[in-house]
Amino acid sequence: MGKLVLYTMHLSPPCRAVELTVKALGLELEQKSVNLLAGDQLKPEFLKLNPQHTIPVLDDGGTIVTESHAIMIYLVTKYAKNDTLYPKDPVKQARVNAALHFESGVIFARLRFITEHIFFKHQPDIPEDRKEYVQTAYHLLEDTLTDQFVAGPHMTIADFSCISSVASLMGLVPMEKSAHPKIYAWVERLKRLPYYEEANGGGATELGKLVLATLEGNAKV
Repeated sequence: MGKLVLYTMHLSPPCRAVELTVKALGLELEQKSVNLLAGDQLKPEFLKLNPQHTIPVLDDGGTIVTESHAIMIYLVTKYAKNDTLYPKDPVKQARVNAALHFESGVIFARLRFITEHIFFKHQPDIPEDRKEYVQTAYHLLEDTLTDQFVAGPHMTIADFSCISSVASLMGLVPMEKSAHPKIYAWVERLKRLPYYEEANGGGATELGKLVLATLEGNAKV
């Protein structure tokens, strides 16, 4: 196995999704921090790795893989001892793929609508319509959870992807437990993972604190 290097930022949900996958697979890698808020992703040396200037980026002994979902699929396909995290069966795999697209196109997209508004447009509040979009995403996820995990009875990389964004959103837009009991139960299942807090929980908490502190700072400008 070549040397694995992950260009990452622990505040970033997509990066944390990859970190959860790495932990689940028991892989060792070197992490190189890329501070998006400081513009590290626009530096020439990083643009050579990823012209789209996004993180995470995986360097597997010279093989460069970008985008969190692609990285997770790559790692599991190449290094997993079985196909539990990303099934080979086409029906099961389709469910995982659907959940991954739901995370990127709905859950994470609505988180970005909030964070970009605050970090880069320097707004002092979260608009009500954006909060409503998040609540709609919560309802959609609640309806999706017809089993123990987002793609069926077994944990997959789709759970890692979804929990990275959901855990971050819950700190910004409150979710009513009575209205979303399946989501809360699912979150608790994932929190039992021995590596959950290190790979995701702490970063989600840090992101929430940073957003709230930035909101306060923006309000004073």
